[in-house]
Amino acid sequence: MILGQVSWLDCFVFLLFLAPQLIIHVGFFPTLFCGIKALPFLLIRLPLAFLYERLLLAKPHQPAFVQQASWFEDVVIRCVRYAFAYIPAEIGRVFFSKGAALPFLRWRMLRHGYMRKPVHWEEIKRKDFHGVWIIKDKTKMPDVVLYYAHGGGFSMGTSYFYLEFLLAFHTLLSSPTYTHTKFHNPAILALEYTLVPQASYPTQLHQAIAGYKFLLSKTHDPSRVVFSGDSAGGTIILSLLLHIGNTQSNLKGTKTKAVSEGGNDIQGVVPALAVLISPWTTLISEKDRNTKSDYLDANNLHQYARQYVGSRHSTSDPSISPGNCKDVAWWRRACPSKGLLVMWGREEVFTPEIRDWVELLEGSDVSV
Repeated sequence: MILGQVSWLDCFVFLLFLAPQLIIHVGFFPTLFCGIKALPFLLIRLPLAFLYERLLLAKPHQPAFVQQASWFEDVVIRCVRYAFAYIPAEIGRVFFSKGAALPFLRWRMLRHGYMRKPVHWEEIKRKDFHGVWIIKDKTKMPDVVLYYAHGGGFSMGTSYFYLEFLLAFHTLLSSPTYTHTKFHNPAILALEYTLVPQASYPTQLHQAIAGYKFLLSKTHDPSRVVFSGDSAGGTIILSLLLHIGNTQSNLKGTKTKAVSEGGNDIQGVVPALAVLISPWTTLISEKDRNTKSDYLDANNLHQYARQYVGSRHSTSDPSISPGNCKDVAWWRRACPSKGLLVMWGREEVFTPEIRDWVELLEGSDVSV
C-alpha cells in the first residue's frame, strides 16, 4: 500500500484527530496556552521567513532544502522545526501517539480507496517487549523480516506514526519491480520501545533484544532478518549490533556491563543486513550543529540523550553511544553478514558524526 502525498486537507483532518488527544493527555488549558504561545510564530515569523527565503533571496543563497522543497513541504518543515525546538516533549509526543496516528492512517486509506487493511497487522504485547507485527500471510513463515526501530529522540514517536511508511516498505518488499527479488511472505516487526523519561537505558536495549529473539523464533534463521531504524531508532539498532558483536566478553568470562542478563544467547547471531536512516551515532557531540535544512535542534537532542542515558551510565559509553566505539574489531564482529547500508543528508545535525563513523568502518574493511 503506497498512498499519495499528504495534502492540506490531510493536515486539517490530522488536527481534528489530534485536538481531543491533546485535551485528554495534556489538558485543555496547557494545550490552549501552547497554542497561544505559537501564534507569533504562525502569524508573523513563519510567513515573513517563508516569503523572504522563497521570494526575495536569490536561489543560490536559499537554503538547500528551500531550493528543492515544494511550498507545502517548506511550510510543514518550518512548523515541525518550531515544534521540536519550543513545544515540550510531553505535548509533542501526543502528535505521534496511537490515538492520533492510527485514525489518521485510516482516513488516508479511506481517501485512497482502501476500505479495509491491505495486509495483516497486529499488536504484539509481551512481557519483555511490545511492537507491531506486519505480515502478508500470518499462517506461513516469513521469508524476510524487517526489524524496525522508530526515531523521535527517545522521547517521542510510536510505531503507529510510522505505520504508513512501514506498509509502503512492505509493499516494496513484495514487488519485484523495486527489489528485483520478490519475497513471497515479507514481514515487519516495528519495535514499540519505552520512551524517556518513563525509562532509560538499558530498558530500550533489553526490549530490542527481546524483539530479536521473537523474530528468531519466527524465522529460525538470522539470515532472513534485516535490522533498520532512523535517528534514535538507529542508535538502538547500533547498540543491539554492538551487543550481538560483544562476544569477546563471554570468551573472557565477563558479562556486558549494562546488559548482564537475558541477552547473551544472541551474541554472535548477526542478522543479514542493517539499513540505517540518519542514525544518531554519537549522542552528545560538539560537532552537532543546527542547520537551515534540518528541523532538529541540537540542544534539545542533547537533553533527550541525557535522559536516555540516565544517572547510572555515561554518554561516552560506546554500548550506549555507538559512535564512540572506535574498536574496529568489535565493529567487525557486530557487522551483519551482508554489511550495513547507511543513508543521511548533507545538511543534517548528525551529518559530521555519521560521516566520521562511516569513514572509520570503511577504513577498517567493514562492509558499509
